[in-house]
Amino acid sequence: MAEQIEGRNPVLEALRAGHELVKIYILNNESSNGPLREITGLAGKKGIPVNLVDMEALNRMAVTRNHQGVIAMAAEWKYASIQEVLDQAVQKSEPPLILLLDGVEDPQNFGSILRTAEAAGVHGIIIPERRAVGLTVTVSRASAGAIEHIPVVRVTNLTKTMEELKKSGLWFTGVEMDGELPFQKADLKGPIGVVLGGEGKGISRLVREHCDQVVRIPMWGRINSLNVSAATAVSLYEVRRQRSEGLGDKN
Repeated sequence: MAEQIEGRNPVLEALRAGHELVKIYILNNESSNGPLREITGLAGKKGIPVNLVDMEALNRMAVTRNHQGVIAMAAEWKYASIQEVLDQAVQKSEPPLILLLDGVEDPQNFGSILRTAEAAGVHGIIIPERRAVGLTVTVSRASAGAIEHIPVVRVTNLTKTMEELKKSGLWFTGVEMDGELPFQKADLKGPIGVVLGGEGKGISRLVREHCDQVVRIPMWGRINSLNVSAATAVSLYEVRRQRSEGLGDKN
């Protein structure tokens, strides 16, 4: 089944990453301008057909509200394996940094998380098959193309997956507002799986029981929690901060 990729950055990143695109539709009076010209050029080099269409046709095809004058028809996004994620860490000579999402259902949140995780150098993301959003056109659009660059693993049982990864030396840290200690006091330098729960529900009981520690993000205002996208960003950059201490951060 074909998927749609909508928006200039998502389509451009799909082309750069070698995602299998079947056809690209571009607004007829914009094909020679800026990013759309680059898309047209890359598509030509790869032998991907480009159809010039009017705005009405694009609006009819669009799933999201802002296609920015370009829609690509693509092969379905492929999910990765656990081994592929671990191999990413080996290739970068880093201890594994894996993000495990327990029931994130909002595609905008998931897309934003993908974008943050890719920027933070996460080696892969694990999601459950049930009660969670997968890789979709809306997620792609919200990720601004990051969906093309970070492995996502879909599993039937999160707790069994955690048990298997523990055998590879991973230490799982859950992030909840009632965590036992502030996360900046936790040791996050080694091989780690950062666990966050879905919108409103948090981490499920069984997944929490499989965490080696549960930490909290310090809050100083009147609001006592962050949404899952913001909490993910804060958590991942705390891991990176701790890992960069004494090493001389290249950024």
